[in-house]
Amino acid sequence: MDKIQSTVTKIKKVDRVLLNKAQVRLDNLTKPQGSLGRLEEFARRMVAITESITPRTEHKVIFTMAGDHGVAAEGVSAFPSEVTQQMVNNFIAGGAGINVLARHVGAKVMVVDMGVAVDFEPAANLIIKKIAYGTKNIARGPAMSREEAKKTIEAGIDVFTEELHKHGVDIVGTGDMGIANTTASAAIICAVTGEEPSIIAGRGTGIDDSRLKLKIDVIKKALEINRPDPDDPLDLLAKVGGFEIGGIAGLILAAASSRTPVVVDGFISTAGALIATKFNPAVTDYMFMSHNSAEKGHLEALDFIGIEPILDLDMRLGEGTGAALAIGIIEASVKILTEMATFGEAGVSTRND
Repeated sequence: MDKIQSTVTKIKKVDRVLLNKAQVRLDNLTKPQGSLGRLEEFARRMVAITESITPRTEHKVIFTMAGDHGVAAEGVSAFPSEVTQQMVNNFIAGGAGINVLARHVGAKVMVVDMGVAVDFEPAANLIIKKIAYGTKNIARGPAMSREEAKKTIEAGIDVFTEELHKHGVDIVGTGDMGIANTTASAAIICAVTGEEPSIIAGRGTGIDDSRLKLKIDVIKKALEINRPDPDDPLDLLAKVGGFEIGGIAGLILAAASSRTPVVVDGFISTAGALIATKFNPAVTDYMFMSHNSAEKGHLEALDFIGIEPILDLDMRLGEGTGAALAIGIIEASVKILTEMATFGEAGVSTRND
């Protein structure tokens, strides 16, 4: 059995008995039942995912996957392709938005070169899993071969597994970097949901109306030329995807197979999550959707997956920034569950019924 299949077959739906067990404790804490709203939902899910009434959140890791995209040559982004490598260096140096927010919530950032167009000097927080020096132009043909797509998913699995074995992972966040990756992500989301590019494609890095029209036309062309099969995740990734998107999908699969909660960032990470669900729909039991991105078609993708986002802050930076913030909220929910006193422990009278 190959690495992907062996990972996918380990993913089982969570035990709903554990959800109920967590709710019993939540209902006995010193508060009116249900008064902490969705925090209680997150705590229940953490118990069911980890199979522990006292889930750990000590080891928080955000993996920011990076890759270049050949479709950038079509002029779909407001920024040149070299910004991908420049931002990777910024991540490594600790100066980007994801670094700041990760420090805020006590998470480690690991940067993963899945397919950037240049090589990088070794660094402690850099993982090299380069499949190729950027994808091919999806407006002219497939982004990558099927074999490369397979290697991309496997690399995402390896990134999680290696970190788990070396340092431990209690909760993981996804992140991305890649100029033109909203174009590839929109193509994936269109292929899976059946929505038109005009509904899904957004302004990405802040493009104007004329460039947005071009972007929509490029996505239409990519879908027409490549005809990705929405029910074959490797075909979908190979035809219109990206190396960092596939890496995110593999990471999600690996986390779910290890019963580790995975917090999905924004638009690009959600495209990776969609690919992961095509391998095994049960993976959704292990995913938290961090936020509703300001990117136009993100809500349609979230609705298709069927998980309500935790935040809605008009963010569209990517990198894992939404995941970092959501991890802080999820950790707060666990602390409520594990640190708050019950009525009996606090000597507080229960309600009159």
